[in-house]
Amino acid sequence: MIKKALGLGFTLALLGFVWAPAARADEWNRETKITFSQPVDIAGHVLLAGTYLFKIADGNDRHIVQIFSADGKTVIATVMTIPDYRLKATNETVVKFGEVPAGSPEAVRAWFYPGRTAGEEFVYPKRRAIELAKASKVVVPAIAVESIDVADIAALKTAPIIAVTPEEKEVPVATVIQTTPLERVTTVASNEPRQLPKTASTLPLLILFGLASIGTGVGLMVFGQRQRRAVVAA
Repeated sequence: MIKKALGLGFTLALLGFVWAPAARADEWNRETKITFSQPVDIAGHVLLAGTYLFKIADGNDRHIVQIFSADGKTVIATVMTIPDYRLKATNETVVKFGEVPAGSPEAVRAWFYPGRTAGEEFVYPKRRAIELAKASKVVVPAIAVESIDVADIAALKTAPIIAVTPEEKEVPVATVIQTTPLERVTTVASNEPRQLPKTASTLPLLILFGLASIGTGVGLMVFGQRQRRAVVAA
C-alpha cells in the first residue's frame, strides 16, 4: 500500500510538471491557429484564405502580435495592437471584423483568446485607418507615422499611436477608445468563474494530489518503522 501511494504520487506529480510548461506557454503567448475562408486585412497586411498561427511576440511588451504560416516556420506579419475588452469570455477564439470600403478585403478589428475578457485590437497604418473609419463610422487606431518599418518589433514598440475619426481627424487614443477595463467588465470578471482552456484547468489539482499522495506514503513508512521498533523493544 505504501509503495502504491508513493508510486501514484510521483506519477501524478511528474505528469503535472510535464504538462504545465505547455499550458503556461499557450497562456503566455496565446498561440492560436485561425483559418480564414477568404482574404482578410490585418493591420494593413492582406492574408489570403488559409490557416495562420497567431501569437503574442516574446518580450515585455504584450501588445505586439506576430502572424505565422500554419506550420509556425515563417513570419507573415508583425503588428501592433491596443487592449480591447468584452463583457464575457468564451471557450472559443473570437475574431471581430469591421466594415470596409466596397471591394476591400474584410478588415480584422480584434482578436480574443479563449477564456479572456481582454483581447487585442489591431492598429492600422494611417491611410488604411482613414478608409476604415469612414466606411465603418467608428474610430480606428492608427500608427501616426507612415515611414515605420512594421517588421521591426523595436520600432513598433516606440511608434506613436493615434485614433482616426470618421471625419478624418486625428485624436489621442485614450480620449475615444477604452484602453483600460471598464468597471462593469471588472465586476463581471470577478463574480463569474474564468473559463480557461482545459489544458491548464486541472494541472494544479493534479500536482497537489500527487504531492499529497507522496506525503501519505512517507507518513505510512514512518509510522510502520515506529511500530516495528515498538514491537522489538517490547
